[in-house]
Amino acid sequence: MFLRATTRKKDGKEHRYFSVVENKRVSGGRVPQRHVLYLGEINSSQELAWRRSIEVLDEARQAARTLSLFPEDRCEGILPDESIVRLKLAQLRLERPRQWGACWLTLGLWQQLGLDEFWSERLAPSRKGTRWDQVLFVLVAYRLLSPGSEWRLHRHWFERSALGDLLGADAALADIHTLYGCHDRLLKYKEAVFDHLVERWRDLFNASFDVLLYDLTSTYFESDPPADEDDKRRHGYSRDHRPDCVQVVIALVVTPEGLPLAYEVLPGNTADSTTLKDFLARIERQYGKARRVWCMDRGVPTEEVLAQMRASDPPVHYLVGTPKGRLTRLEESLLEKPWCAARPGVQVKLLPQDGELYVFAESRDRVAKERSMRRRQLKGLWERLKKLSTMSLTRDALLMKLGAAQTKAPAAWRLIELEVAKHGASFAYRLDRDKLRQIRRREGRYLLRTNLTESDPAKLWQFYLQLVEVEAAFRTLKGDLALRPVFHQEQSRIEAHIFIAFLAYCLHVTLGQQLKALAPGLTPRSVLEKFAAVQMIDVYIPTTDGRELSLTRYTQPEPEIKLLLEKLKLTLPAQAPPKITAEEVVRAATV
Repeated sequence: MFLRATTRKKDGKEHRYFSVVENKRVSGGRVPQRHVLYLGEINSSQELAWRRSIEVLDEARQAARTLSLFPEDRCEGILPDESIVRLKLAQLRLERPRQWGACWLTLGLWQQLGLDEFWSERLAPSRKGTRWDQVLFVLVAYRLLSPGSEWRLHRHWFERSALGDLLGADAALADIHTLYGCHDRLLKYKEAVFDHLVERWRDLFNASFDVLLYDLTSTYFESDPPADEDDKRRHGYSRDHRPDCVQVVIALVVTPEGLPLAYEVLPGNTADSTTLKDFLARIERQYGKARRVWCMDRGVPTEEVLAQMRASDPPVHYLVGTPKGRLTRLEESLLEKPWCAARPGVQVKLLPQDGELYVFAESRDRVAKERSMRRRQLKGLWERLKKLSTMSLTRDALLMKLGAAQTKAPAAWRLIELEVAKHGASFAYRLDRDKLRQIRRREGRYLLRTNLTESDPAKLWQFYLQLVEVEAAFRTLKGDLALRPVFHQEQSRIEAHIFIAFLAYCLHVTLGQQLKALAPGLTPRSVLEKFAAVQMIDVYIPTTDGRELSLTRYTQPEPEIKLLLEKLKLTLPAQAPPKITAEEVVRAATV
């Protein structure tokens, strides 16, 4: 990097502007230059009336002071004046680069949701002056931008970010004991946060909560089962394919836009079908009775809960997938019904029965996808069985290889009739054509049930497709926000860790909603990565009288970031004013 001066004549006067520029060597021997920092105008030797003065924070007086800056070699003819500062530009230093752009964008989202005011009212500073609301923001920003352990945040990440500059705080915010202590203060405000966010999303996006999507996931811990019987870490059905680990279950309610309404942490051995009843009562208690439609996957509601939803006043509407066993029972009745077009490529059959409406839907794209997956798996399994039949193996080795083949292609294995000889290492196999015909009839077809008997079938199908938003929320929590691994051992801090991840997801989904309207095609993660390229750097310029001028500057945004700022209707803040070291410090150093 080097310092470049640009001279420009304007209104008969000569102005010199200084910038920090970076050279980059590329192929062909070319060396293009990248504009990194703009330092502004530093005067040349001109008439006294031509001076351009700037405000500088004088550390001796702790107040702003107007000074005129001149390069050391351009001060001829300048009258002596205490407001003139001569700079040694040849000794300019750049120190402590740190991430600024993504931190600034995250703080903007935090303030946009009103979470700065919400938490400042509830998390009062400690007697030692610890701003717990700022500590919480640091934890949430870390979870959104570069998730990891609290120890990594304390040791490395905070100093490499510009959060301290944005909050006007120092590294005390990232003290390891302070970070853990913040976890202990959060959970009692969880319900209040849900209420607050619902109001903010109504104001920001005109969100409605007439349709709610409900689903569950699990997150595991690579640790021994806890001795405490009340601990929620338990072995159970693992959606992460880690049945060897203890886990907790997370139940989540979101809108079709992905805006989370509420969540709950449940013991790891909780069955899906036992969770819905309590959640229905909670949403009704917290937000009142209203005409809502609950969309759920099969296995979540029980027949008892569905009956209660139909019998409540007013009725609670639902749309839920059904097990394929029920399709077998209704298949003859559905054959008599005509197909109705729900949308291009999707047709449905409607079957009213026992106060409910069964919707048998067929998606042409889904038929092609499932059929292709089944053919590919069946072809691979058939080739494997053919190869095994030609091998010279012991009986035990053959059984092990057959078991491995079954594990690799379980769906295709159900279409094969296989018979192993009672003695020896031989087997026979054939395709079960009756079962294959049944599978072909059901590929890409779904049976839904609802008590919305007067709804448009196209609308019902659209409701059910929106369940992918819950799955997308879980993918974001486990992927972008790295919900696991969980490094905490105490139950309350485990739940606080999930709560912090929930708050980070709220910022993530808020940015996503803005991008849908203003910059479609971009994901929140890609935008945060682009903004992370804007760094903050400390610039130090010694003066001829032994003092030092310091400028804290963020780097010049690239053209694509400028375009993003324009699309998102954001304006970068003004650069921080320069500071000059106190004269007393200089005198003390020379004594």
